[in-house]
Amino acid sequence: MAENIEIAHPAALDREPMRDQEGRLRHEFVEEITRAIDAADRPHLREVVAELHEADLGDLIAALEPDDRVKLVELTGADFDFSALNEVDDAVREEILEELKPETVAEGVRELQSDDAVELLEGLDEEDKEEILEKLPPSERDALERSLLYPESSAGRRMQSEFIAVPPDWTVGQAIDYMRETPDLPERFYEIYAVDDKKHWQGAVPLDVLLRARRPVPLADLIDADRRRVSVLDDLEEVARLFGKYNLVAAPVVDTANRLVGVITIDDVLDVIEEEADEEIKALGGVTRDEQLSDSVWTIARGRFNWLLVNLATAFLASSVLGLFEGQLEKMVALAVLAPIVASQGGNAATQTMTVAVRALATRELGSSNAFRVVMREAMVGLVNGLAFAVITGIAAVAWFRIPGLGVVIGLAIVCNLVAGALGGILIPMVLERVRADPAVASGTFVTTITDVVGFFAFLGIATLWFGLK
Repeated sequence: MAENIEIAHPAALDREPMRDQEGRLRHEFVEEITRAIDAADRPHLREVVAELHEADLGDLIAALEPDDRVKLVELTGADFDFSALNEVDDAVREEILEELKPETVAEGVRELQSDDAVELLEGLDEEDKEEILEKLPPSERDALERSLLYPESSAGRRMQSEFIAVPPDWTVGQAIDYMRETPDLPERFYEIYAVDDKKHWQGAVPLDVLLRARRPVPLADLIDADRRRVSVLDDLEEVARLFGKYNLVAAPVVDTANRLVGVITIDDVLDVIEEEADEEIKALGGVTRDEQLSDSVWTIARGRFNWLLVNLATAFLASSVLGLFEGQLEKMVALAVLAPIVASQGGNAATQTMTVAVRALATRELGSSNAFRVVMREAMVGLVNGLAFAVITGIAAVAWFRIPGLGVVIGLAIVCNLVAGALGGILIPMVLERVRADPAVASGTFVTTITDVVGFFAFLGIATLWFGLK
């Protein structure tokens, strides 16, 4: 029987692994690094940092105390990979960059791919950003400044400006020799691009096609002129959908004059997808997109306050419905006890529908062509679940309060509110999308208000009619 054998790097044979079996950083490893920082043990720190992947180094930085983070960068010097700072919370990254000398940051930025350098700099204040850029050589500074001028959520901001562009009249042999002899090639690339003398886009040649062709073959015979590409102004969400739909690994980026200016690769797109998913989840919970685990109590409380205030206002609106039936509630305590059940069931059903609707709108799966069918499907789902829970809740209510008619009342109210919740959960995001508001941000408050108001009004209204309460 074969055994699983773990092969360790020679330099790591005398050191415990940095992560436990669940993939979390071991406390002992973090303590080891902390002791080395306190002792200013540069050789040990440089040895450890040199072995770590940027993502692992980012996790280590996040686990350290704030003062130790800057010391780690300073003690490891040129061995520190500044791309690791893109793996930590924005607040942590900005805190570290503000503490470091501009010369130190500039040296670190010079070692990065252009897209990583832009990501590192874009969150800084303009004054700090300019101070760092001034320390860079003019050609590198100009390239970064051009990328930073593009809109934040555009392809131009996320692209890397390092790519391989060759004339279309070259042969395969010339292209291969060029790549072998040129020292400053991108760290990773999947295709080369053909451009004219003014850098206008001509087409792409994938590396697998290039390497299968013989050296004398003209590149013009291999060029894919219809290769899918993106504009510098394209929204990153649209770029991510393009990658997913057509299974792209890389996509060339052209400016408004069809000149090749950069390339976006799958690792950039995965970052975009993760960021968008993070924002959507936060938005659905009424949390600001900028909130990070490293933020202070005051920053988090201030960011959440506004939506809590809106929710308070809508809660008063829902409670005002109860005020309309004050007399009925006094006569039958069971109504006050059961009313929240009707409202909460409708809210839960609406949240399910809203989650599906917001996702479908974000992925462009829901549009005018299928809107009616999807809305009717959700209404039917609400009706089916409403009937099922009407029976369950009705039986429970009768068993609890020994009032036979109460089961019918709460059952009818449950049906009404689950259908209302289903319709609200899909129609409200669609309306917000139509008026160009973010459905993920605002849907929750409106949908909850609808299910509370409809739930209370339906239950108490039906009870009034059924029992003849006055």
